[in-house]
Amino acid sequence: MLSFLPYFSFAQINSAPPSTEIIHKQEVRPLPGNLDRIPVFNSNSPELVLKEGILLSTFPSKGKKHQNAHLNFPFQGRFDIFAHHVAKASPPSDLRSLYLGILVKNPGKSSISINILHAASYLSQPDAPFIDLPSQKNNIFGTVYAGPGSRVMNDILRNRRQSIFPAQLVIPAGESRMLLNLPIPVKELDPPINGRSTLMRLQTNGTVYVASLAMFAAKDKDGIEQSPTLRQWEDLLSNGTLSSPRDKAPTPPEDTSKAIIYGRVAGVSQGSVWKASLTDSPQTKYLTIPNPGQALSYGISTLHRGTLGTNQIQTAPMLRRYSDTAYYAHGNYGVQYSLSLPLRNKSEKSQEVSLSLQTPIKEDILSQGGLRFLKTPPKRVFFRGTVRIRYNNKQGIPRTKYVHLVQNRGQKSRSLVTLDMKPNSREFVEVDFLYPPDATPPQVLTIETMEKVLN
Repeated sequence: MLSFLPYFSFAQINSAPPSTEIIHKQEVRPLPGNLDRIPVFNSNSPELVLKEGILLSTFPSKGKKHQNAHLNFPFQGRFDIFAHHVAKASPPSDLRSLYLGILVKNPGKSSISINILHAASYLSQPDAPFIDLPSQKNNIFGTVYAGPGSRVMNDILRNRRQSIFPAQLVIPAGESRMLLNLPIPVKELDPPINGRSTLMRLQTNGTVYVASLAMFAAKDKDGIEQSPTLRQWEDLLSNGTLSSPRDKAPTPPEDTSKAIIYGRVAGVSQGSVWKASLTDSPQTKYLTIPNPGQALSYGISTLHRGTLGTNQIQTAPMLRRYSDTAYYAHGNYGVQYSLSLPLRNKSEKSQEVSLSLQTPIKEDILSQGGLRFLKTPPKRVFFRGTVRIRYNNKQGIPRTKYVHLVQNRGQKSRSLVTLDMKPNSREFVEVDFLYPPDATPPQVLTIETMEKVLN
């Protein structure tokens, strides 16, 4: 089954379908830590690409035919590239493959190299179709995924570099090279629609400019599609305009008079990893577990009008953006959350403690004094990706779990791991995941102490 989720920006997702709500009256805390300062080339608008053109260019505008298509942002050192786009036959008889090109130029006077640390790029069809999966499935071998975003984030979580990427790319002085030149084919698909998700972590020893571009494949004399050449990509960069159709324009964050449209991202966002140690306070080195029968949660990917009472905006700021695209990188697609939980049981009794990632109903202020869930969540996926949990088992042996989650709106979910904590003991747990494309924020990480059942 092929399916691309509508972006979470539209206001109607806030209206809950008829279903019994479950209220969990518990503390929701802002997430400690912060995003790092690594710049991210963030190409996600337009999501649906029907016309050739420039998706995102950080090149200088000088000498370019359409100067408004270029944002003039040089990258140097560590940076990421994220791209997520969809192709659709329009009209249905036009079954040409749309190529996604990511071009990098060295503007300097000496050769430079780009080390490709981790990288993955997958299609929805046939690489990672949107299949129905259970809400939780063991993913120790990395073979469980649904959708290209789910698969790409799974690979990068494991620090993989897909075989289609070299370990290093050398760019001579003043020249350009292609980091990516791959098709999004629609032929023989029903319906003729397909998508590609890409994430790369890069390190360069010089300054570079980057552009993502869309071009339809030409055919040779035998009718066989040909991938665009470097020269064709360079010509499109110099003479092309922004690709279309444009996504719906975002609502300025300060305008609270109407329903918010977050918009899709096209620009340079700031932040690749959110690293945090979850403790009682900045002055303590441990997190006290809740009392039996109680829970506490930390907001994940909280955003404007969706802070779950924490008043914390986690979305990455934009260093450069087009005027009709998102003001922030709402959703933090491709951002890794690396969370440490130094848990402490201060009581004189053994306690059973569970950790879970949950998708409560989005709110800015907790109208019911706690998190709202749905007893029967509608089949509307809001999170689809792999989470890694590191902990010690009952015997004190270090264990690593990879769990693929599928969560619908308002889904409380089962625990990722359950710990048996002895009296006055400590346990150290690490939770890591990359926020997957097409997920809909916010989520929460919940720590709950089970209530003892008396016989």
